[in-house]
Amino acid sequence: MNAPYTPSSGLIAGLNRRWARFAARQPLRMPTDRAIVTITFDDFPKSAAEAGAATLARHGWCGTYYASAGYAGGVTHHGAMFDCGDLQRLTAAGHEIACHTYSHLDASQVGTAAFLADIERNERALRAMGLETDLDSFAFPYGEATPATKRALSERFSNLRGVHADINRGGADCNLLKSVPIDGGAAGIARAVDAAASLSRHPGWLIYYAHDVQADPTQWGCTPDQFARVCDAVADSGAEVLTMREAVRQMEASA
Repeated sequence: MNAPYTPSSGLIAGLNRRWARFAARQPLRMPTDRAIVTITFDDFPKSAAEAGAATLARHGWCGTYYASAGYAGGVTHHGAMFDCGDLQRLTAAGHEIACHTYSHLDASQVGTAAFLADIERNERALRAMGLETDLDSFAFPYGEATPATKRALSERFSNLRGVHADINRGGADCNLLKSVPIDGGAAGIARAVDAAASLSRHPGWLIYYAHDVQADPTQWGCTPDQFARVCDAVADSGAEVLTMREAVRQMEASA
């Protein structure tokens, strides 16, 4: 699981992704009078648990960390990955630990039963590592979803996140929430900053996702300074920063 994986491309793969976005939807009404931001980390590297969490703490915020337990204690292209100590420290600080499958599976390439079994394995492994909080939130690895997995996972998790780069406004699909990456070098960071700035004009729920936060990041990561710049833009926007679990609960309660 150390080498980067590239999801399928081409016309058929593109049509399947588009179909997954429109099928098996679970409507969730977004707020129109205030902005919400959630900052998430996928997989997750130790740098996200350390440098990323330190920046969030300076603002008094908590994030959502999607854990793939098959990576725990190992090293991937993102660098050293999280361990038991990271889980305990993050949960004690109020961060949300969420599910990302055990083996970081591409849902479009395996059957639904195998995908669900890998999620069960992930939860067992995280429990064995000492996790006591509920796994309420899920993110599809690579953003790859199918209608069948959306339907099945909606019975298990309160929210499912993808990687379609946009802000959730108006009526969103809680089974495949949109999110904005914090990566892509200077141009990508500028887009992430612009997304936060747009909230004062057009409120919604802006979900960010990041991976490694280190001096020499991967193409899916960012430097600590770049991450801090995005967080400063969020602070300037006046948005309320919540975990995935907290945001969904608030929106469902006000519906």
